[in-house]
Amino acid sequence: MVSSISSHLAAALQARAELLTALHSESTTAYRLLHGSAEGVPGLVVDRYGAALLVQSFHRSLDPAELADVQAFYASAFPDLQVVYNDRSQANSRIGNPLDDADLRQAQTAIAFQELGVHYRYAARHGGQDPWLFLDLRAGRRRVMREAQGRTVLNMFAYTCGIGVAAAVAGASEVVNVDFAASGLRVGQDNAHQNGIRQGISFVQCDAFAALRQYAGLGQPEVVRGKRLPRFPKLAPRTFDLVILDPPRLAKSPFGVVDLVLDYAAIFKPAVLATAEGGALLCTNNSAQVDRAVWGDQLERCAKKAGRPIQDMQWLEPEADFPSPDGKFPLKMAWVRV
Repeated sequence: MVSSISSHLAAALQARAELLTALHSESTTAYRLLHGSAEGVPGLVVDRYGAALLVQSFHRSLDPAELADVQAFYASAFPDLQVVYNDRSQANSRIGNPLDDADLRQAQTAIAFQELGVHYRYAARHGGQDPWLFLDLRAGRRRVMREAQGRTVLNMFAYTCGIGVAAAVAGASEVVNVDFAASGLRVGQDNAHQNGIRQGISFVQCDAFAALRQYAGLGQPEVVRGKRLPRFPKLAPRTFDLVILDPPRLAKSPFGVVDLVLDYAAIFKPAVLATAEGGALLCTNNSAQVDRAVWGDQLERCAKKAGRPIQDMQWLEPEADFPSPDGKFPLKMAWVRV
């Protein structure tokens, strides 16, 4: 990491001048201000969430002089914002990153911010690993808000339900958010209430495979290979006008394995079958090692094999606060009509 980080922070901020003006005009106060190696500082990202600036290091910890450099720059550029440092390098990542009393109090009194006019709450440091809203998915939330009015929406791997809440705000007739973690769904419920949404939105705690198989009409057996599976909600087969499929890179459960590199079809097939005729899916793949064209071919083959061939596929790209010098964005988003 270079000794004078502030020069890179300044260049990154200047490059976003027009973008930030446009985002503020859309009632957006959450965006990335520094994007790691793409802007000269590998392993360091800086995100704004309302009144907080979240500084995260991934490859190694910032030394005291570097952290002071970052704090001094943003104290000048954004004097009203609080800088929070979250070291996610090596042993400090995941559960090795303990919370102190101040962190816990901050998580309980989460910061309010907006994106595209939708209200969210945010804790810079909390009991989980990731931020409560992934900012690189803004382009996906923007598209969903354009398409959601009057439609039924299934939000799989919902996490804190950001895209589901956005769909509800945009006038979806029904939004079903599904995730295995109750903690994320609680944040989603709070965000829905922040936007005055109390009807037409639901939160289902369930493994993704169990939910998708049931909605797709494939069924979910209670016993597999002689082993009784954990209890899961019983869901009736049905289809949705819009299905959002935003899975993690790799996840294992008694119900199946999510693997974005080797077996995206395992989750894509039942998601296609749970999509109404003429409906659409927003599919994401955040594995940097997956080539977009190769992944697109996989989606085409899987949908055809499932008897629901893709009628149209459009690629969405992260917005300008997530620059990619070679145009190969780690987050790939496909808008698929079947």
